[in-house]
Amino acid sequence: MGRSRRTIPEELLLLALDPATGTTAQPQSLDLGLAGAQLVELALAGRIAPDGDRIAVVMPRPTGDPTLDSALELLRRRGSPVRAVHWIGGPRLGLRQIYLAHLERCGMVHAVAGQMCGVLPTTRYQATDTAISREIRARLDSAIRTGVPPDPRTAALAALAHAVGLGKHLYPGNEGRSSRSRLRDLIRHDPMGGLVAHAVMDVQNGVAAQPRRDRAPAPPPARATAGSIPLQPRRTGAMARAAAH
Repeated sequence: MGRSRRTIPEELLLLALDPATGTTAQPQSLDLGLAGAQLVELALAGRIAPDGDRIAVVMPRPTGDPTLDSALELLRRRGSPVRAVHWIGGPRLGLRQIYLAHLERCGMVHAVAGQMCGVLPTTRYQATDTAISREIRARLDSAIRTGVPPDPRTAALAALAHAVGLGKHLYPGNEGRSSRSRLRDLIRHDPMGGLVAHAVMDVQNGVAAQPRRDRAPAPPPARATAGSIPLQPRRTGAMARAAAH
């Protein structure tokens, strides 16, 4: 995969980066969103494909992107399709810091060291080229404003931005309410983006139950077997009187 195209995880992180504070919005849910964004990027690269609510590896060949290839290898080792909600909610937290370091190596952001309360060391990140962030934002704005179905990458980015709660960061206040609503609606334009976005929201809501088709069927009525006590039919009043005579 060439570096001429930014990946969806990179774009999601750049969207979340606050240029004023150098911090990221929604840091807790952003790790989940980045895990989902990796799945979308791998699907667009033809390495994985949805299988119902599961993710299956269809081509294990590396993409050339170390962070994506690490996720692809973990999926390959599973050996069988994995539910998106289980993958995204798995123990891979820390993706935000991994991708911030990745963006720094790629020259998209630079780290600024500082201190909190004059004691605790902190690190802020500033975009080195604000035109990149503006271009990403303009794609979302255009999809929201025009109502024209966006390309799969933009649709998936919008779905993930909504899933991690970036709507209020990108379109704040009452004046941004309609834009936030349309951002949410873009989720329907990309099946893979929609799948992972819903999985991100399910993890945040604590929803990890098996889908209905995976649930065990209700046990059949008990049957009398040799050595067992047969079930007696429920007696009506007439049957009880007849038995008494």
